[in-house]
Amino acid sequence: MSPRSEIWLASGLRTPFAKVDGGLSKPDIFGLSVPVVQAMLAQLGGQKPDFVTWGAVAPDLGWSNLAREICVEAGIDQTIPSFTTILACATSMVSVFAAAGMLDGRGRDLALIGGGESMSHVQVGLGHRLSNWLRHMMQARSLGQRVRMLGDLKWKDIRLDVPTVANRATGKSMGEHTEEMAKSWNIQRKDQDEIALASHQKTVDGWNRGFFDSLVIPVAGVARDLIPRTDTTLEKLGHLQPSFDRTSGKGTLTAGNSSPLTDGAAAIWVATAKGLDRLPSSLPRVRLVDWELGAVDIWHEGLLMWPAYGIPRLLARHNLTLTDIQLWEIHEAFAAQVLCHITALESPTFLRNKAGVDRDLGRFPRERMNPNGGSVAIGHPFGATGARILSQAVKELAAMPRGSRAIVSICTDGGEGTVALLEAA
Repeated sequence: MSPRSEIWLASGLRTPFAKVDGGLSKPDIFGLSVPVVQAMLAQLGGQKPDFVTWGAVAPDLGWSNLAREICVEAGIDQTIPSFTTILACATSMVSVFAAAGMLDGRGRDLALIGGGESMSHVQVGLGHRLSNWLRHMMQARSLGQRVRMLGDLKWKDIRLDVPTVANRATGKSMGEHTEEMAKSWNIQRKDQDEIALASHQKTVDGWNRGFFDSLVIPVAGVARDLIPRTDTTLEKLGHLQPSFDRTSGKGTLTAGNSSPLTDGAAAIWVATAKGLDRLPSSLPRVRLVDWELGAVDIWHEGLLMWPAYGIPRLLARHNLTLTDIQLWEIHEAFAAQVLCHITALESPTFLRNKAGVDRDLGRFPRERMNPNGGSVAIGHPFGATGARILSQAVKELAAMPRGSRAIVSICTDGGEGTVALLEAA
């Protein structure tokens, strides 16, 4: 196999994750990301990556190329190029795919990939009309011009734009869309709460076993994820009120079975075989075999359903079934969305008529899913989740027998998503 056709992922580092306005509310996106980049660079022992990508979803007028600004602040050699990526929840995962296409084994062999989100520092902007009026006011050359312009400002123009997690086209939040999916797929509240409980229990167990010790660095005095709960139970989860459908009496999504707004940053290495030589041999690494990036019609399909289309197509291309995959890392935007995906993957009718895969993929092995917890318990900083979930998968899969496979999937706003097939080698 040529160097260009063989791409590897090596596990990276991340900050602890914390709820918005919680334990990581003081550092901004730079305060979260720069320590991660610096810790990643320290692993190279004086060597350098060939390029860097970094991403964040929440907009900010203080920068345009976030990746470059973070690299400059981190003290990286400024001859190393960097660029910024955005694809909602899959931001740093699609960066991995982009890097995989750029590495060629001929001088481009190692990329530092990552992203972050500081939801505690989301910038509030002026409405467009108010912003334009203020800009023209500042450009006025005399006091008289400014006085005359006061009459141009209407009360209806005076408003602020507050970033939300609602889809622009539909006007609905991710939770509202997922409520629709849950009703369409007949997903029950108790099943969602069981997924959420397992996520917390597995995350807490992962920390207690030391699984996360080599993946997480302390930042701002925080050394461990602050979201996982040791005391949650099905009974406690069952008492929570619906968060997105509060009026019909049929709402099933709650704060307990949904991922929270989260602060944090994460990174991962993407390399050719040559690039791996720059990394410590102790770092877990696996092969990136294949990937899918796609989208669905948001008006006629569930907004977060695309992985249920991409996973079977990826499996069919490699003549694999669901049980041929030893590790499943499915992003838990909502427990309901995970259950919608599983139900679809086990439906020959959906596979044939929707995904275009005319074969029965068998039973989904839930016992192999998210063995160290998922986004409901760990948290979901939009720009960081891709690198977080991939690093987790790399470490888990690398400890399995040679030839073991993993599927990693992330759904995103806009009806899009990403899926990766990894292999221990």
